[in-house]
Amino acid sequence: MKICGIELKANNIILSVIDNKEFQDIKIKKLSLEDDEKQEDIRKFCNEFLLFLEQEEIEKVVIKKRAKKGNFAGGAVTFKLEGLIQLNPLCEVELISAQAISSFEKKNQIEYPNSLKKYQEQAYLCALYAS
Repeated sequence: MKICGIELKANNIILSVIDNKEFQDIKIKKLSLEDDEKQEDIRKFCNEFLLFLEQEEIEKVVIKKRAKKGNFAGGAVTFKLEGLIQLNPLCEVELISAQAISSFEKKNQIEYPNSLKKYQEQAYLCALYAS
């Protein structure tokens, strides 16, 4: 199964893809939403994301959840991005808590592929967790 792990940061989605637990070094490593108040930019983001899902033949998307309140609460734009991702008609979307990812990482010996960028690590863990 081809799984895309996603971490949301500011107005970016960081992507990491695995296929049968094997890391895939994809060309597109992140997508950005330029201006979340412009309908044109939101449509552009949605189209880029759907094209990515189609081209990479993604079967499942897994997103690292952000806190809704407190010191580490996610920003409004990240919640908008999450909603846009969940609305995709091509594959299922699952949300995973940071605590679940951290626990998974502690219980398993994770070896990060050499071609994985440092900023992709959380997205990679999301994908591994769901596989």
